[in-house]
Amino acid sequence: MNPRVKAVTATSDYKLHLVFTNGEAGIYDCSDLLDFGVFKELKNIHYFARAKAADGTVVWPHEQDICPDTLYRDSVKE
Repeated sequence: MNPRVKAVTATSDYKLHLVFTNGEAGIYDCSDLLDFGVFKELKNIHYFARAKAADGTVVWPHEQDICPDTLYRDSVKE
């Protein structure tokens, strides 16, 4: 099992700065998601900024989330 998200900070350019449970940190770019289904709401940068870490992944108030394995595998490690 891949590490899970411990902390997240959303940026103004639709990226997530992530800290994982194994101590690694990475950046995940969400810009490719913004034109698809439930993720369209994330185009509103004020809503995007409401991202939080919960249950090992990143979530938003209207129940959008991203698979924690995707966040770990596809993030650029710092």
